[in-house]
Amino acid sequence: MPLTNVQIAPGFNKQVTATGAEGQWTDGDFVRFRYSLPEKIGGWQQITGQTLVGATREQLIWADLDGRRYAAIGTHKALIIYYEGGFYDITPLDTALTSCTFDTTDTSTTVTVNKNSHNLLAGDLFTFTSVTPPVGAGYVADDFETNTFEVISVPDADTFTVTMASAATATTSASGSATVNPYIKPGPLTQTYGYGWGTDTWSSGAWGEASSAQNVILDPGSWSLDHFGQKLIATVKNGKSFYWDPIASDPSALSTRATVIPGAPTRSVMSIVSERDRHLIMLGTETTIGSESSQDKMFIRFSDQESIGDYTPNSTNTAGTFRLDSGVKIIGAAKAKDYILILTDTSAYVMQFVGPPFTFSIRQVGSNCGSIGQHAMKYVNGKVYWMGQAGGFFVYDGTVKSVPCLVEDFVFTDKGDNLGINYNSGEIVYAGLNHLYEEINWFYAKAGSEFVDRVVTYNYVENTWTTGSLARTSWHDSTLYDNPYATQFNGSGTPSFPTIQGVTNTNGATIYYAHEVGNNEVDSLGNKTAIPAFIQSGDFDITDGEVFMSMRRFLPDFKLLIGNAQVTINLRNYSTDTSSSSPLGPFTVNSSTDKVDTRARGRAASLRIANTSTDQNWRYGTFRADIQPDGRR
Repeated sequence: MPLTNVQIAPGFNKQVTATGAEGQWTDGDFVRFRYSLPEKIGGWQQITGQTLVGATREQLIWADLDGRRYAAIGTHKALIIYYEGGFYDITPLDTALTSCTFDTTDTSTTVTVNKNSHNLLAGDLFTFTSVTPPVGAGYVADDFETNTFEVISVPDADTFTVTMASAATATTSASGSATVNPYIKPGPLTQTYGYGWGTDTWSSGAWGEASSAQNVILDPGSWSLDHFGQKLIATVKNGKSFYWDPIASDPSALSTRATVIPGAPTRSVMSIVSERDRHLIMLGTETTIGSESSQDKMFIRFSDQESIGDYTPNSTNTAGTFRLDSGVKIIGAAKAKDYILILTDTSAYVMQFVGPPFTFSIRQVGSNCGSIGQHAMKYVNGKVYWMGQAGGFFVYDGTVKSVPCLVEDFVFTDKGDNLGINYNSGEIVYAGLNHLYEEINWFYAKAGSEFVDRVVTYNYVENTWTTGSLARTSWHDSTLYDNPYATQFNGSGTPSFPTIQGVTNTNGATIYYAHEVGNNEVDSLGNKTAIPAFIQSGDFDITDGEVFMSMRRFLPDFKLLIGNAQVTINLRNYSTDTSSSSPLGPFTVNSSTDKVDTRARGRAASLRIANTSTDQNWRYGTFRADIQPDGRR
């Protein structure tokens, strides 16, 4: 019999059944399509051996005027600079707590810090300065002033505990003195709705006390990061805005913390720089500058041109304000070629520089198209793509359009055993551009999870969709660096940076990776872990399943094959059968495999390509098999 070439179209189709997806791919993990052929994605390698405190919510890569490259990484606990292979802590400090005293217990490493109404929670970070050690306890000032500390527990509103590197040599009470310098609080690890029981971290308050409103932020801690020229601009979501000057401006920059922007609003959803005209724009900000209670999440302020601190409009500057009217709150914004697309929870607006006297034109361009999260949008090739708040994907290219998606049900709905997106964690969705392969990745948390554990990927050139389990909380395209840089969060990990005295795993830890590196997952010590990529087709048959088919052999055809690949033929007689219950294989093939003999028989068959070991890579071509009719029963 002549060989049959089974044609399989690129991209996943999860909108139909396996039987209905004839000639299509239906599932896979760690794969992409390039020039219509499926292949395993590139590997990733840990950039340094250190892990960062907290879950990363945003990162920015930029350069100073001397060409030095930096990556700013904002976690829910800290603001960190990556520069030339090392991390540097530039987290701004909050209002200092002065005149603190210590209680110590002989032979115990637990020290209680006394300060009325300290407003700290378990897991908060801070530094000590101006320390007079507790008398007779065996400590010196450097024991407190050398490292950052973590709040271990909060017995009550006036005390909290820390863990020292060594045990006290005496029991003391209200002894010594110190100033406590809390790190700013970007917000909680997870997206929380409501107040009361279960809305704060374990041990954050006294036993039997519900969380109070002032200790609960509904949105997870997040940042917006941008650069005003070479200056880093960092805004805490629903908080203050800070700046940091790089080495070209400040030789001691790497040991200098970010500083609050004088004159700027003190409570904004986010900030963004209009690069063409050099205005700093605050979105969802205060109607009265400096009054946090006046925050209006639909209100916009923009600074005077070439200024980051002048927001009061007058006849001699270009500062101004505007209030959007469609929606409840501004969710996020993305810079495009000559405009900024602003997305609320319901609508889309274009903000465009027009010059004096109005400075900016702001017009609504879409409705019923709100964004699911602050970082869920990405600009590429003249278009802005985003994930919708109520599901689906959108694009703005002059008009707002819905993007057809053949994995939409899988991503957005709970049906049967399918777990779609956790809408209550929509704020942690992160869109990352990988221009090396013309892809936008949306990383999200599935139903039942509070942390990112899935990805849906759109190839905007080939118009194909894939899904997978790659979990990244932030992603930056390969611009100044040769590879995309991304972060992964380990909720039970113990961070190693910054150096924290008494560190626990309360805040989790972030790993920093360079992507599209080799074929494996590689840690900082060079240890390799296999990336278990696979792809699964829908059913194919002859005469629409009217008769059984017999497959005597198939000819593997790989465009690229490094090491071995596993090819499995799954068989079924009826659409209600589980195809994996009658698998043929897996057959191990390599670059020298000419053919594989089989004795397959069934009404329908499907194809699975996979790899299981390190240093393996593949790009599949076509499936040709010796197929013939074999009766009706």
